[in-house]
Amino acid sequence: MTSNSSELRIGNGYDIHRLVPGRPLIIGGVQLEHPDGLGLDGHSDADVLVHSIMDALLGALSLGDIGKYFPPDDPKWKDSNSLILLENVRELLDIRGWKVINIDSVVIAERPKLKNHIDLMKENIAQRIDLDLDCIGIKATTNELLGPEGREEGISSQAVALLNRVDTK
Repeated sequence: MTSNSSELRIGNGYDIHRLVPGRPLIIGGVQLEHPDGLGLDGHSDADVLVHSIMDALLGALSLGDIGKYFPPDDPKWKDSNSLILLENVRELLDIRGWKVINIDSVVIAERPKLKNHIDLMKENIAQRIDLDLDCIGIKATTNELLGPEGREEGISSQAVALLNRVDTK
């Protein structure tokens, strides 16, 4: 079997969490107010945007998914800030000699509207993975009242990441 000597890798990620009462609503590291007082259920802070980005980064290097590194049954990760977890994923990339070129993502939610928060989300993510703001795409859309997002049962996110090898091994 020959090894893949490609200097570029692409990965995709997906995450969805249920909306529930009594939990904060954090997306892209920004705490938001849901009109019905709902937040995302999960072991960590349940930040679907950051989780989908982490899975895209890990997937690009065939390293598994975030559950491998931050298992939901490990009390160490209970209520963790996903931006800190993202820093840990970036360290995995650094150790292996890879750098993020760009990320494109979409958050699917009926409410709350995210448009006014996207710049801060981009800043939060860019800071944690040492990336220019113009290399991070974050879009928000609704599901037109269809599916779990449309019925406001949950919020989901999808992300794609492109990586470049930076070491000279």
